[in-house]
Amino acid sequence: MHLALTHSYDVIVLDLMLPGMDGLSFCKKLRLDGNVDTPVLMLTARDTLDDKLKGFAAGADDYLVKPFALQELHVRLQALYKRRRGKTDKLLTVADLTLNKSTLQVHRAGRHIDVNPAGMKLLQRLMEETPSVVTREDLETLLWADEPPDGDALRSHMYKLRQAIDKPFDNILIRTVHRIGYRIAEDAH
Repeated sequence: MHLALTHSYDVIVLDLMLPGMDGLSFCKKLRLDGNVDTPVLMLTARDTLDDKLKGFAAGADDYLVKPFALQELHVRLQALYKRRRGKTDKLLTVADLTLNKSTLQVHRAGRHIDVNPAGMKLLQRLMEETPSVVTREDLETLLWADEPPDGDALRSHMYKLRQAIDKPFDNILIRTVHRIGYRIAEDAH
């Protein structure tokens, strides 16, 4: 219980037969007292409908009866992980910069930052790929598909984005990787 309350896990696999506390009580305590929303897969030999209903009522996200095939356990864990990841992936974070993909709100060091639509596309791609470099070609395709404008419009958009994201702050997050593209990272050297 201590580990589940003090550490972050992708998925918890929980047996009903535990020493000291049964799995149902553990799951209820985790959900109610600990306010932990980590997906829980109950893995048990108890196979009646009543047992399953009690498991879900206690807060389980899935229920698998022993004996089981390892492949089934694997795909169930993957599904729980993907579902969980989809919920948390709405918030992108790099250092003190956050972007909520649902609301398109950008904050840095607790301050709201206005970003124009083109800058928002660029910022989201850079944050999703952090700390990797995103090529100029990828960013141009993101903004203009197969018809980039004449001149160096991407550089202009990156300049505006840097003015909003980096200029008011001490540490720079967005860096140019000469002749390749751009990257955003806390250690963007």
